[in-house]
Amino acid sequence: MAERVNSPRARYREQTRAEIKEAALRQLATGGIEGVALLRIAKEIGMSGPALYRYFASRDDLLAELVLDAYDSAATAVHAVDTAAGGRSALRALTGAYRAWAVAEPHLYLLIQGTPVAGFTAPAETVLKARSVLGPFLSVFAHGRPLVSVDPLLAQLRGWLREKPEVAAWVEQWTERPADDPAAGVALTGAVMTWPQLHGTVSLEITGQFTGMGHDPATLLDIQTALLADTFQLS
Repeated sequence: MAERVNSPRARYREQTRAEIKEAALRQLATGGIEGVALLRIAKEIGMSGPALYRYFASRDDLLAELVLDAYDSAATAVHAVDTAAGGRSALRALTGAYRAWAVAEPHLYLLIQGTPVAGFTAPAETVLKARSVLGPFLSVFAHGRPLVSVDPLLAQLRGWLREKPEVAAWVEQWTERPADDPAAGVALTGAVMTWPQLHGTVSLEITGQFTGMGHDPATLLDIQTALLADTFQLS
């Protein structure tokens, strides 16, 4: 018989798994991904190594859950933004919220956006989690009117919408526009253009590359966001 979800044993298992992940996050924050070690976690929480492996089969198994949790954390920060006003103010609020999350949780940001871990393959759900983070950006750009300079990328991404039902479903979830609606392609193009600019700036800040350069990274991000808003003629 399957173990009841709310049984004392099941609750204890989930509590122990949460304790293990908390210890792993502490190691991640102080030593990066290479600092996460199962045996050291077991020692920290007063558990034997073999016992810990009953909760996570391997270090990669633990990292996979931390990756999914990190995306959930980022999504929570972005989804909390009120985008009802739409336009450039909503876009600025979204990019600002993502940056604020990354600055507050640099170890989580680097876990999902930093140097890939050798031999580690992220779980398949990672794609859906990442799309959840990007979803609110789609709704903002759905009302855009991109400049003609964007047309080549727009054409490619409209083709992607036609070819990939799962991408079309994701865009429609956030914009209420089907794949054959021109606005769906505009929304996807705007979000795709935002993502590398956002990560370029945030990654440089998180890794200390802006130190001593005499500017505020938030100001740089605001300017980049305004340029994107101009490109899509957001109000």
